[in-house]
Amino acid sequence: MFDIDDYFTDFMKNEKIFEDRDVLRPEFIPSILPHRDLQVKRIAEIVACTLKNSMPSNIFIFGKTGTGKTAVVGHVSERLNYQCRKAGITESQWIFLNCQEVNTGYRILAKICAEIDPNDPVPIAGWPIDVIFDKLVEKLDKFVEGICFLVLDEIDILVKNTKKSHDVLYNLARINSRLKKGRVNLIGISNVLNFKSALDPRVLSSLGEEEIVFPAYNAMELSDILRQRAQKAFNENALDDSVIPLCAALAAKEHGDARKALDLLRKAGELAERRNTLTVTSDHVYFAQADIEKDKMQEYCEALPLQSKTILLSIYHMQKYRGEQAIITGDIYNAYSEISTMVPGLNKLTQRRVSELIRELDLSGMVNARVKSNGRYGRTKFIKLNIPLNDTSKYLKNERRLNELINYRPICVGQKTIQHNGTKFRKLA
Repeated sequence: MFDIDDYFTDFMKNEKIFEDRDVLRPEFIPSILPHRDLQVKRIAEIVACTLKNSMPSNIFIFGKTGTGKTAVVGHVSERLNYQCRKAGITESQWIFLNCQEVNTGYRILAKICAEIDPNDPVPIAGWPIDVIFDKLVEKLDKFVEGICFLVLDEIDILVKNTKKSHDVLYNLARINSRLKKGRVNLIGISNVLNFKSALDPRVLSSLGEEEIVFPAYNAMELSDILRQRAQKAFNENALDDSVIPLCAALAAKEHGDARKALDLLRKAGELAERRNTLTVTSDHVYFAQADIEKDKMQEYCEALPLQSKTILLSIYHMQKYRGEQAIITGDIYNAYSEISTMVPGLNKLTQRRVSELIRELDLSGMVNARVKSNGRYGRTKFIKLNIPLNDTSKYLKNERRLNELINYRPICVGQKTIQHNGTKFRKLA
């Protein structure tokens, strides 16, 4: 039996591998950013005019994940404000927002207001956009004396979510015409190189931006980054000489992502630490890579109850044989009713219970269940797999009782009606 107290006691007695493992985390911004001098210089050249009380151009930054975009902007913001303090100039205010987390125009405006004036936050919902925008103008004039740099990380997600986001970006790009004291500069960061093609022409015209592209790192550059971080992260002689080149080579081969390379190195160190070894070796790197690349969706699927797997198989069949046609809960229940009779030891569930299990699959991310209003005809739930058909088939083949049904074609696939509580209805879509 595992004794957790003994484990913690022994762990504290072991010699440390890490000096500071947080140095290997993506939030850490080093004072020197290897192989990003050109990008730092470009951004510094654009924002330097703020030191002479001038307004810089808006900036769009493009590049794959893990190429140092956000880190470089953070680094430039720190150095610019340091120079402001040194020269006795009013510091610029920098607001960093990740559009993956704050993903609507309303929430963007509310978050900016909260950052500028935490004592008077705007409600997270309920106000008209024009009212909250007026509030933002008021707060900028009241609390911002110099320039407020608004950094929108993953800005492409904001644009894709809603057309109203175009109006928010348009108004933010033109907000300086309404300000008496403060001024706003926009910096957009995106992983999508052709992101601008999705923008409204009015927004593009108003932005008047500079563009900077961040290339992916190669193996030698990743080695330099890892070596710099490892000096602070690990104790002396804790790394075998092969570890850093191997981590860099594996990351460069797959994606050139510095964030994943650092994650791989940290994971290898943690595996060595858990096994009570004093040195991180290449074996730990390979084990760490296998753990990182483990298919979490497959692991989740294999742990599902048989009923949920059967419902997932029903969705798989409907999507496989119906193609792009809309799939609703009634379709899934018809397929499930047919398939459940062929699964040994499986009791048939009610349609209400099947709908609840579909909702659970939706929460897990395996399926997408979207509810659409049909006016006086009520609301309909449309269901679609969130994972490729081939992957779904592979996951379900590991279930012995469903293996032979993977290639089965349900009779209900070609029917033009659905059945509910013994009554047949013609499909709406």
